[in-house]
Amino acid sequence: MTPAKFREIVWKYYRAYGRHDLPWRKTRDPYKILVSEVMLQQTQVERVIPFYAEFMRRFPTARKLADASLSTVLKAWQGLGYNRRAKQLRVAAQALIAKKSHTVEELEALPGVGPYTAHAVAAFAYNQDVIFVETNIRTAVIHHFFPKKGKVSDAEIEKILRQTLPKGKAREWYWALMDYGSHLKKSGISHNARSAGYGKQSRFSGSLREARGAILRELVSGKFQQGEALLNLLGTRRRTQTRSALVALLAEKFVVKKRGGYALAA
Repeated sequence: MTPAKFREIVWKYYRAYGRHDLPWRKTRDPYKILVSEVMLQQTQVERVIPFYAEFMRRFPTARKLADASLSTVLKAWQGLGYNRRAKQLRVAAQALIAKKSHTVEELEALPGVGPYTAHAVAAFAYNQDVIFVETNIRTAVIHHFFPKKGKVSDAEIEKILRQTLPKGKAREWYWALMDYGSHLKKSGISHNARSAGYGKQSRFSGSLREARGAILRELVSGKFQQGEALLNLLGTRRRTQTRSALVALLAEKFVVKKRGGYALAA
C-alpha cells in the first residue's frame, strides 16, 4: 500500500458515504468542537448526536457553559456517563473565555484536555496539519499498512499518518479517515487486538464508575442527602465500593460534606 493509493481509497469512500451531516462538522467554533470531542470519547456517534444538540441548545457559547452551575451542567450531561468530563469541560470553557487558544500547546493546557483532544480541536477548528490517533484511524491504517503485523504501536501509525496527510486538508482528511475506519469496523474488520495502543473499555455494571454515577444522580437535583442513604444506594453489599466512590468525589470537589450529610458542590 502506498500513501497515494491509501488517500485514493479513503477519499473515494468519503465522497460517496461520508457522514457529512454530523452537527459538529458544520462549525469551526473551537468551543463547539471541544464539546463534541469530549462527548465522543468512548461513546458512539449515534448516542452523542441528540445529547450534543440539546447541550448546544442550553449552552450555545463557552460563556453560557462557564456561567452555569455545576449541578445544571451535570443535569444536562446525565445519560452520557463520565461525569468528570462535564466538570472539566465547564472549567475548560472558563479558560477559553480568558484566553483564545489556537496552538496545540495552548489547547492542551486547558483543564481536562489531553493530547488527542487538543490535536483534534486544532485540526477540526483551525485546519492545522497535526497528527493524532483514535480507534477508527487505527483500524484504517493497520488494515492497509500492517495486514500481518501484531501489536502495532501508535508511533508506527503516526509515521504512516505523516506520510499520508494531505497538507492543508487536515480537517476533511481526518473526517474521511474516521468515517472510513468506522465503516471497516461495522463491516467486521477491527484490528483493536493488534494495536499496542488500544485499551478495552472496562465493564460499567458493578464498577466504581457506576457507583460514582449513582451518587451524582442522587445529588444533581440539589437535594441534601445523609451519608447512610448515599452509602446504601446500590445495596448493602456494595457499601464499601460506594464509600470509595464518595471519598473520590469529595477529593475531586464534585461533592461537599454538610452537617453530617452530602451535597453537590456549588
